[in-house]
Amino acid sequence: MGRPRVVIVGGGFAGYRAARVLGRMARGRAEITLVNPTDYFLYLPLLPQVAAGILEARRVTVSLTGTLRGVRLVLGEVGRVDLDARTVHYTGPEGDSGAVPYDRLVLAAGSVNKLLPVPGVAEHAHGFRGLPEALYLRDHVIRQIELAAGGDDPAACAARCTFVVVGAGYTGTEVAAQGQLFTDALVRNHPLRQGMRPRWLLLDVAERVLPELDERLSRTADRVLRERGVDVRMGTSVKEATERGVLLTDGEFVDTRTLVWCVGVRPDPLAESLGLPLERGRLLVEPTLRVPGRPEVFACGDAAAVPDLDEPGSYAPMTAQHAWRQGKVAAQNVAASLTGGALRSYRHRDLGFVVDLGGAQASANPLGLPLSGPVAGLVTRGYHLAAMPGNRVRVAADWLLDAVLPRQGVQLGLVRSWSVPLDTASPELARTPGAPGRQEPAPAQRPGPDALDADRPAPGPVKRTDETRTEETRTDETDTDAQGDT
Repeated sequence: MGRPRVVIVGGGFAGYRAARVLGRMARGRAEITLVNPTDYFLYLPLLPQVAAGILEARRVTVSLTGTLRGVRLVLGEVGRVDLDARTVHYTGPEGDSGAVPYDRLVLAAGSVNKLLPVPGVAEHAHGFRGLPEALYLRDHVIRQIELAAGGDDPAACAARCTFVVVGAGYTGTEVAAQGQLFTDALVRNHPLRQGMRPRWLLLDVAERVLPELDERLSRTADRVLRERGVDVRMGTSVKEATERGVLLTDGEFVDTRTLVWCVGVRPDPLAESLGLPLERGRLLVEPTLRVPGRPEVFACGDAAAVPDLDEPGSYAPMTAQHAWRQGKVAAQNVAASLTGGALRSYRHRDLGFVVDLGGAQASANPLGLPLSGPVAGLVTRGYHLAAMPGNRVRVAADWLLDAVLPRQGVQLGLVRSWSVPLDTASPELARTPGAPGRQEPAPAQRPGPDALDADRPAPGPVKRTDETRTEETRTDETDTDAQGDT
């Protein structure tokens, strides 16, 4: 009898941890395969620093083949799982299709941008879930500042220097905080018209910034944002988005060329395609992370609804800390299921949260102790260095260089607007015309002010997905894609 075959779908926080723990436990006694669209693990909490030019993109990526010993990597997007035949079907990056059989399956497909039924948002907004989106936003922001500095129309210049972020959870708050510092630094080299300054708006229907955190952390973040010049508007969101700006729910129209959509995430649509019981798009699992009725299948991370044993009737939130720890439990239980051992239930208590606000500012409450200012900034960066599974020296070096050298405001032009649509099932990959797999065809180039985006039209119509969640109206409920929890 051959070695048991374990297949892990997804290389995010849950999938990466599961593969790493299983590889160490198996020691060659099992055949472990990780199927993932990219060859890296992305440390999402530091993605806003990539968009702000603090960290180079590779700093927040960790090589899967370089850190997962005893694990075979298959590059591809999983489009279908045949539960009866115990086979995972995928499409490779060059259009080739393949299938991987399994004896045990760990579903850790993660999550994608959450959409709300707001007219124009899918066409004119960009999310912040993957590395291509962060690189696009960085280039786009630099371009808008440069065009505004050289423009003659005051109204157009003001619109280009106005940046709207929707969603005041972890991601939106950090993007707005880092973005204001970044654009202020850019205008030192590209002076704007007299009296003009880059303007960042942070919107959310919630009553306060970071509504999912302790009020003391929320107050700290709100104070830092407002002192920095960010226009924080709670109880307000976008009613409609157009090429020239956004109409807010309070009736005001804001001229802008930038709409960053950070209202949260939804489970990867792969979970829904399995035909198994769901909880708001997440696979229902037992406390042991095993899928009921499918003893060979385990699920963890954002795609799994894991019962919260400390609060009966509720489920563990979609956060990085839960995904990371669930990945470890899933690996241990997979190993136990192969050897006849007892399965353990997932139970975890939050140890605190950290939110990096840029510069020396942060908001944190490690072990329940509220911190702010430089002390919180030190704790926050120390936590990220400890939590990253690689690249610690490189990240620390980039932070040191950013503290003593000016940032490089240079457009690379590698990611175009049409290649990072908001409505996508694969935010970790930039769209390319005629790309294989679950990648949607690139949308036809809409008219707009972005010169770099307009110089090369993208063929093909927009393929709409059907996973839009219309029953959710809160913009902060699942904003967990870049949280800094401890």
